Amino acid sequence: MAAQEAGSITVPDGYTLHTENNSYILLPSNNGAFLNPVQEFNRDLSVASIRVWSEELNRRKEERWKEAREKKLRKLEKAAEPERKRLKAEETATKIESEPANASMDLEPDSNQGDAASRPRDAEYRPYKFVVLEALSATGLRSIRYAKEIPLVKYVIANDLSPSATDAMRRNVELNGLGGAAAQGQGELSVAGGEGKVRVNEGDARALMYFHSPERSRVDVVDLDPYGTAAPFIDAAVQCVADGGLLCVTCTDLSVLATNNYPEKCYSNYGGVPAKSEYSHEAALRLVLHTISASAARYGRYIEPLLSLSIDFYVRLFVRVQTAPIEVKRLASKTSVYYVCSGCQSFYEQPLGKVTEKVSDRGNTNILFKTHVGPPVSEKCTECGSSLHIAGPMWNGPIHDPAFVDQVLTHLEGNEDKYGTSIRMKGMLTVAKEELSVPFYFTPSRVASFFHCTCPSLDEVASALLHAGHQVSRSHAAAGSLKTTASRKDLHDVYRSWVKTHPVKMEKISANSPTRALLGKEPSAEANFTRHPMTVTQSSKVKLVRYQQNPAPNWGPAAKADSGIKRKRHNDDE
Repeated sequence: MAAQEAGSITVPDGYTLHTENNSYILLPSNNGAFLNPVQEFNRDLSVASIRVWSEELNRRKEERWKEAREKKLRKLEKAAEPERKRLKAEETATKIESEPANASMDLEPDSNQGDAASRPRDAEYRPYKFVVLEALSATGLRSIRYAKEIPLVKYVIANDLSPSATDAMRRNVELNGLGGAAAQGQGELSVAGGEGKVRVNEGDARALMYFHSPERSRVDVVDLDPYGTAAPFIDAAVQCVADGGLLCVTCTDLSVLATNNYPEKCYSNYGGVPAKSEYSHEAALRLVLHTISASAARYGRYIEPLLSLSIDFYVRLFVRVQTAPIEVKRLASKTSVYYVCSGCQSFYEQPLGKVTEKVSDRGNTNILFKTHVGPPVSEKCTECGSSLHIAGPMWNGPIHDPAFVDQVLTHLEGNEDKYGTSIRMKGMLTVAKEELSVPFYFTPSRVASFFHCTCPSLDEVASALLHAGHQVSRSHAAAGSLKTTASRKDLHDVYRSWVKTHPVKMEKISANSPTRALLGKEPSAEANFTRHPMTVTQSSKVKLVRYQQNPAPNWGPAAKADSGIKRKRHNDDE
């Protein structure tokens, strides 16, 4: 069935037509399948990121194909060399015997005689087509967009447990001309099954992913976008994605990840507790990365975060999964517990492990993996004397790959008309590209509140840190935030210098306030608040659209879809 244009689609009674880019879906009025229009940004970002990843994967595979072909040709030519010499000698002897007068003529044998049979046929590289598995598809809009907008997609497996959701998916897939044979039940849709470019499967997402966990059955991209936490699906996901494959994860439970209201729930879902601080949204990203990396490590696999964003009410992460036991050994050194001050929000990092290199007498380098010494701080904060709270364990490494983000930006600049949220994408990705890999961010206004002083501007704080020799960047996770390589003591010294020219009314500060401890120390050096040229970066020139504009009244997430599946209570007495 050919895809229909929006104007030619007949909308049945009880349905509404939803259009996103060049994809169309019919939404039932009975809420049989869940769709969140606000997550158009999420879908746009996913299409762009997967497309850039697939093009890079295809480029690397083409390079390896050319190298393997050249190696094979050299091997065949080397094997055929003795045969060419023998033929040349035989032809020379024959010509000398039959035509001695013409012995001086060119006696090169036909180069195709000796090795024509052994030379491989000339062939062109065929682009690598990859398979996507969307474990929780709901309406199927995301899978349809992947199939229509990413050129190198071979097919997409769109799965959902709800019969009403899979019915909606099949209807929407046919509407877009992407249909084919559909499978029923868990595991029935294998890599070889189905006909269409979007192949609908009704079954448990974890069972389907475990079915694809054997090496020959793995898929290239796994997308997890649940209603709530992705924690129950991560173990299966890290097993069914191929080496070098992409794992895309969304978690919408920021009330658990980014607040201190449910630390016990956060620990049970993500294996760590959240940070009670203004930088809790970055800590949420690091908690999810820790969960993915720890799950992958159980199977000798490790992750490379390509892009990790805190957006509106959810986090979205794109990580590459690889297999290498030596890299798994480094995981302890990439995992930390943080002691967070309850007064000034200073943090003290405690890595779980460390990696050391020892050079032997023969010049060989041995890599040693050891536990880390600790604790990094006493029972009270060294800055203000307040109590400390534990956060983590969580990922302490980079959360973005700047090279990958730059590739996505380059792709976006040439395809702005293909993404409805391109302005917001450009702003957020530009900030993410420049973001320092160190944890965590701060906002000048929040730090000023600890000192009870007037707030210096963002440029003044950044300039003072840059003049002191530290690096500074913006953070995508909070408006008006900064990240720096400076310690919290160095940052507080900047404010102590600021307070000297902007005095604090001490009579309004209680005797036991942490502010008195912060102000009681002298700065180690006077801060220079003169504007530094490095405060003007690409991200400061781009208007960062933090929140998506509503295209229609009352536009936003609907209630959770009615799956049509009700749990039955079993009575042991029956």
